[in-house]
Amino acid sequence: MTALHTGAAVTLPIDGELRRVELGAPGPWRRPERPITSRIAYAAAHVVPKSSADNIPGAPADLDWEATLAYRRELWSYGLGVADAMDTAQRGMGLDWPAAAELIRRSGAEAAAVGGRLACGAGTDHLVPEDVPSGAAGLAVIIDAYREQVDVVREAGAQVIVMASRALARVASSPADYLRVYDAVLAHTDQPVILHWLGDMFDPALRGYWGSGEIDTATATFLELIANHVDKVDGVKVSLLDAGHEIALRRALPAGVRLYTGDDFNYPELIIGDDQGHSDALLGIFAAIYPAASTALQELDAGNQARAGEILESTRALGRHIFTAPTYYYKTGIAFLSWLNGLQPGFTMVGGLASGRSLSHLCELFVLVDRAGLLRDPDVAAHRMRMFLEVHGVGA
Repeated sequence: MTALHTGAAVTLPIDGELRRVELGAPGPWRRPERPITSRIAYAAAHVVPKSSADNIPGAPADLDWEATLAYRRELWSYGLGVADAMDTAQRGMGLDWPAAAELIRRSGAEAAAVGGRLACGAGTDHLVPEDVPSGAAGLAVIIDAYREQVDVVREAGAQVIVMASRALARVASSPADYLRVYDAVLAHTDQPVILHWLGDMFDPALRGYWGSGEIDTATATFLELIANHVDKVDGVKVSLLDAGHEIALRRALPAGVRLYTGDDFNYPELIIGDDQGHSDALLGIFAAIYPAASTALQELDAGNQARAGEILESTRALGRHIFTAPTYYYKTGIAFLSWLNGLQPGFTMVGGLASGRSLSHLCELFVLVDRAGLLRDPDVAAHRMRMFLEVHGVGA
């Protein structure tokens, strides 16, 4: 998109030289006046630690609850649902289960207060995969772990997202082991859940999930599970960054089961869809582009499909950059944008993950965010970016 210059500018190190970048105005984004109906869309929110906390690898998560929950209220104000306590919130990368459980409870209370849609991840990350025994005994331990977390999500009043399990990926010896565990977990739920298939580009420990490294074989097992439990599955979130596979899977799902795209590369065309259907959304990138995403969905509600597609397309370059390899560090970019926009007091992340991206990566992110019209206050963003550059030894 093209925006008028605001007068704010930053000199950035780009391609080995310093270049002055003049910032544009925010885009024409708007909060909805009524609920969004054309798609169900969740933004997978990140967490904000206390700036003074011991935010180093291995330290227990110590969250800034005011900033963390305010971010969720911001997402709800744009008509989006919040997907919480998932990989975007650093599950398995600094956010331990005690902090995740507290996050689920607090987010549940906030959602009830504002009438916001909330779904939360239930997994097995309180287990140490290497300590789980092999065979049937290990599968029983994993089932019990899932049930414990499912209960926390249910008690918070949120929809359950059944997350992929590192422990199960390590212990399972066949597709049948996956079906056995998921059969037991789904039997423990009282409302339809969202099943999450997270690819190994997001978490290498999940390689070969569903019992096979062959995508077609794994998909067949996944579809078998869904067919066996249609009444217990609201939808599936697929994060494989493969648009062709997602479309084929979407068309193969039983009637009534939604496909929540988790493809942060190809979401514009997947959400817009084709004459055979569309994907709903449960996306980490929506936590970064939520004003634009909401406006696009409002355009879809009004029947303006072309305009909706243009808005989503204008954010694609930013999404591809944030989620570039190594993809599991995408959370760093989302937190950096949150800081630039004044939504958290410092560029800090639990587990020291603020160091997950380079200076050059974050400078390019800054440029792409500006081009997408997603800097809420260009003057504030420019000031913070200058401070960041100074700390990194780059002249003003």
